[in-house]
Amino acid sequence: MDTKEKVTEPEIKGWLYKWTNYIKGYQKRWFVLSNGLLSYYRTQAEMAHTCRGTISLHGAAIHCEDSCNFIISNVSNGGTQTFHLKTPNEIERQRWITALELAKAKAIRALDSEEDGFDEEEEPDKGDIQAVISTLNAKLEDLQTCHDLIAKHASTLHRSLADLENSESAQEVTAKVKQVNGRATLFRITSTAMIKACADYRDLVQTHGRKWQRMFQHERDQRSRLEQMVEQLARQHSHLENEAKQLEVKQLIKKDSLTGVASIQSSDDEFEDAADDFGSHFTVAVPTNHKRSGSNVSQTSEGRDKLPNESDSSNEEDNSEMVGVIAHKPDKQKRRPGSGNGDSPPNFSADMAHKPVKSARKRRTSIPEKPNYPLNLWSIMKNSIGKELTKIPVPVNFSEPLSMLQRLTEDFEYSYLLDRAAECSDSCEQMCYVAAFTVSAYSTTSTRSGKPFNPLLGETYECDRRDDFGWRAVSEQVSHHPPMVAQHCDGPGWECYQEFTMSSKFRGKYLQVIPLGISHLHFPKTGNHFTWRKVTTTVHNIIVGRLWVDQHGDMEIVNHKTGDKCNLKYVPYSYFSRDVLRKVTGCVSDANGQVRWVLMGTWDQKMECCKVLNSNTSVKGKPVIETGPPRMLWKANTLPSDAEKYYNFSQLAMELNEPEENVSPTDCRLRPDQRLMEQALWDEANEEKVRLEEKQRAARRRREAEAEAAAAEGTSSADGVEYKGYTPSWFRKELDPYTNQYTHMYTRDYWDCKEKQDWSRCPDIF
Repeated sequence: MDTKEKVTEPEIKGWLYKWTNYIKGYQKRWFVLSNGLLSYYRTQAEMAHTCRGTISLHGAAIHCEDSCNFIISNVSNGGTQTFHLKTPNEIERQRWITALELAKAKAIRALDSEEDGFDEEEEPDKGDIQAVISTLNAKLEDLQTCHDLIAKHASTLHRSLADLENSESAQEVTAKVKQVNGRATLFRITSTAMIKACADYRDLVQTHGRKWQRMFQHERDQRSRLEQMVEQLARQHSHLENEAKQLEVKQLIKKDSLTGVASIQSSDDEFEDAADDFGSHFTVAVPTNHKRSGSNVSQTSEGRDKLPNESDSSNEEDNSEMVGVIAHKPDKQKRRPGSGNGDSPPNFSADMAHKPVKSARKRRTSIPEKPNYPLNLWSIMKNSIGKELTKIPVPVNFSEPLSMLQRLTEDFEYSYLLDRAAECSDSCEQMCYVAAFTVSAYSTTSTRSGKPFNPLLGETYECDRRDDFGWRAVSEQVSHHPPMVAQHCDGPGWECYQEFTMSSKFRGKYLQVIPLGISHLHFPKTGNHFTWRKVTTTVHNIIVGRLWVDQHGDMEIVNHKTGDKCNLKYVPYSYFSRDVLRKVTGCVSDANGQVRWVLMGTWDQKMECCKVLNSNTSVKGKPVIETGPPRMLWKANTLPSDAEKYYNFSQLAMELNEPEENVSPTDCRLRPDQRLMEQALWDEANEEKVRLEEKQRAARRRREAEAEAAAAEGTSSADGVEYKGYTPSWFRKELDPYTNQYTHMYTRDYWDCKEKQDWSRCPDIF
């Protein structure tokens, strides 16, 4: 693939090698991915008139064979269509795979929406616009070429006609007539080409002109709505200020007139917790035999920007496809006050609140308070609508003093769930703890809307908590485009690793983050190996109102050894629903599809489980599952009382960026802009952030120059410069036997290098 070809998401084009037959083998073809369709041509010039083949990505299966080969297969019209493709190197294959997966998800959403014409919720893709502009420029060049040829042939034809008029002999006239006919034929061919080029240019302009008119009108309407919202917000702000001043005057007058001191309580401090009891009967998603396709990506309706802690009297019927009615079997034992939900079996404690062993090292309990910096949000965000999150130049004012590497390490705050899972002999019971662990990773996001720092390429983070939690973790930013983090964590009786990357879009009123990586969890004692994908995160009220975060989508956890599965449903927030907020329901099924455990709870507070006792009866065609009493699996730790002063950090989050000696020189605790921000020096942090980003760009340009120099010396491939990019220090790409995809695996030598203080392989990034 041409390295100079601009790659846009979800559209990409370039050279690939396609398998033709056993005689010719792989042949070089020009591929174009657009609107959910992958088409190929023999040459780029064929794009104007001939397409050699097309495959739809909707419902297609994308399978990776090795570091360069991949297969796309789709069943259509009763037959199977398959493309066997190969890239020059592994980097190009990863870029194609990422673009194909995103285009596949977009095609599925477009088909499910069943909407024709221009979608007002879909921003114009800059890649599409640039492609159309490039096509128009090419058409104009064709018209200019035809114009020059017509002028040339017309001049030649005029000279031939003049010579014919001056001819005297019959033989000379005959020769001149033949010459005139030949040049007239050339003029006719060129004129026909000119007419066709004009018609193509006219059709292209008319087709995209109407679409762009609708797009521009949509942008004008959207800008008008945003201006009205900002104006209305300003009026409300002024009105509230006047009311506050009047109330303050009244309180002073009342205080002077009364002998006692009146206590005034603000209504803003009154609230009610969501219902803590799920009731004796509730519904839960039960998987059926049909398979779900694609990744765990769900589409969220924008709806009304109401905060999730508001309630409404309306009720919306649950239209979930697979719903089972759960009836609790009453607990025969009398419950003691404060004893939770009944006595627990040996592996299920009634009180699951984590109380870690006291660390031998004294750790900090607070960080510098967050300063109140005024900032014009609209001036920064108005030019960022529709952009990828990682490409928006966001100042530190919108961040929290933690890196994404540290944010991922925070997932192990409730690692005691994995410790208890390692002690389980029943694989389904073990799955319950694993499911609770995946839910617990979102517990702090309900109160934290700050954006973590984007790690620099080669940035690392180590976290050794063996003295209190029993685990230690290593993370590294292994790729910058697309951003990708590799992480490995060792615990007592388990190891967990993941490759985290994401797709994100800023939609104006909300920001949506779709994780694309896969998480792995392995228990050496039993050999059970679990994998899952994280759900979609949506940040609401980006422009106006208070920011709040919602987690939604479906998560499937698979035990690759036993075939057990856990299906979790993160219920999205709905204005009309009276259900429990941030609700999570699910069930654990064995390899035969039999439901063994039922899970319910919320992703910010707790998770409970119920063992299935009977599932033979049915009501209205829906399965009825009789369960035992609910028992606590996980309960979130309480935040410090003054957490709002410290970015709503939990105790573990405050400890993650604590300075430590003898760490790698690429460790994010040594990152100067992040450290300056934590110390409340935001202006200096913004200046340092610009310097680090420019240093990172210079390093990339230096690697590209080295690749160009290698090409000049003849050491690169014949097709062009093979840019190998960045090589991670502590992770290597290997084929994952469980997902059959290449992923970054830990080399297991970081801690040995730390003991020797050998950091020779670390790049200079700070």
